[in-house]
Amino acid sequence: MTREEKQLFFHLPVLTEAVIQGLDIKENGHYLDATVGGGGHSELILRAADSIKITALDQDQSAIAAAQGRLAFANNNSLEFYHINFAEYDPQGQQFDGILADLGVSSTQLDTANRGFSFQKEANLDMRMNQDQSLTAAEIINHWDETTLADIFYHYGEERQSRKIARKILQKRPFHTTTELASAIALCFPPQKRYGRIHPATRVFQALRIAVNNELDNLKTFLEIAPHWLKPEGKIAIISFHSLEDRIVKHSFRQNPELQVITKKPIIAKSEENRQNPRARSAKLRIAQKNSPLFSDC
Repeated sequence: MTREEKQLFFHLPVLTEAVIQGLDIKENGHYLDATVGGGGHSELILRAADSIKITALDQDQSAIAAAQGRLAFANNNSLEFYHINFAEYDPQGQQFDGILADLGVSSTQLDTANRGFSFQKEANLDMRMNQDQSLTAAEIINHWDETTLADIFYHYGEERQSRKIARKILQKRPFHTTTELASAIALCFPPQKRYGRIHPATRVFQALRIAVNNELDNLKTFLEIAPHWLKPEGKIAIISFHSLEDRIVKHSFRQNPELQVITKKPIIAKSEENRQNPRARSAKLRIAQKNSPLFSDC
């Protein structure tokens, strides 16, 4: 990865103060950053107390390379990096004082045209967070059947015009680029809705990204297994960016007998942070704590 690419991956981490306070960073603590991204949250954790150790995961190799550069100030013994989806990670008996996952797509992934996450610039229909996997958005759009496409758009994008859009896609495929697909989706809406504040293809692109990367199923798996990795009274903090993710996190925390919910309502960004970082507007942070053995036996 070039120096320029590492700089491109830089982005402002969201809800930083709430994350650090919520995880209650302790000296000599060991923390799992399950979605290290550009390393912004990990940097803050490392600087919050002495002798911190971080295990950092990400399914995007570019993110890991950028984080390694950003965290180069730390002692080599303080950091472990793994190119892996958090749902597939095996800590092999290690336990953590805290676990953090910042879900969704980074600003860099959205802004890098050739990744195909956005229709703002023409690019191949890709959308893979892990570029080693074979399934792409092009495969889904050009080969999956109409009913499956409609279900994806409805359930993952909450798109009311899902069936109409799916029919239009089958009529006009194959598609090769993001802008071709976005233009076809726009035809399913009246002219006054094609040029509003939110592009009519936005929900479909979200749904496609979730389907390509199996995001919701991976999140459910992670939330089932991650509490086992916590030390007693350890904290788990999850930042989500849309209602589908937040709903899963909320119910998983509430239903897990190992956890005590700390945030009855999600923490959201203050107005000052929203002004500085528009990405923070949709962020929601939920935190839970692993029960102590004494509490569990009561």
